[in-house]
Amino acid sequence: MFLENTVNHKEQFGWIEVICGSMFSGKTEELIRRLKRAQFAKQKVEIFKPTIDTRYHDEMVVSHDATQIRSTPVPAAANIALLAQGCDVVGIDEAQFFDDEIVKICNDLANQGIRVIVAGLDMDFKGNPFGPMPALMATAEYVTKVHAVCTRTGNLANYSFRKTANDNLVLLGETEEYEPLSRAAYFYAMKENQEKEKEIESKAKNKK
Repeated sequence: MFLENTVNHKEQFGWIEVICGSMFSGKTEELIRRLKRAQFAKQKVEIFKPTIDTRYHDEMVVSHDATQIRSTPVPAAANIALLAQGCDVVGIDEAQFFDDEIVKICNDLANQGIRVIVAGLDMDFKGNPFGPMPALMATAEYVTKVHAVCTRTGNLANYSFRKTANDNLVLLGETEEYEPLSRAAYFYAMKENQEKEKEIESKAKNKK
């Protein structure tokens, strides 16, 4: 379990914490847990999320188990720098959807003495590192990787398998569109998809 760091008042510097994992792994739930602890301690907390994330609520950050905390939706990472001044703690959800400037913003805030807590998907549905998350994980003092439970094997899941045919990198969705899979289950699911695509292409060529 992650334990909050103690503030070194001599240094007057903050730090970055990254919470990463697949869909349905509890990333947002853990983010909210840490932020609510900070609020209980009377620290000044601001939470941000990308404006495109409207799955549950326009303004609230909401986990899959309906835990929620009020946030400020922003269209770009630059807005966070303007709105986070004077804070003790800054929380950022769905960081993979932000532009690459989010890395500089988080480091600048930490250098100003702010504790920055970031949550996001570490891999996209194709199993590739997602957006700015790899750079955030590399520069963070603390990285917590959480896991879901594979819907097919019951093992730990760290892949987000997309069940629909949509090939767009960004596709907001829930259990209808995604399921968490283990490495083995993901490998076989992707292999099955590839075989189906080849079969469709073969039938299309034969019709011509």
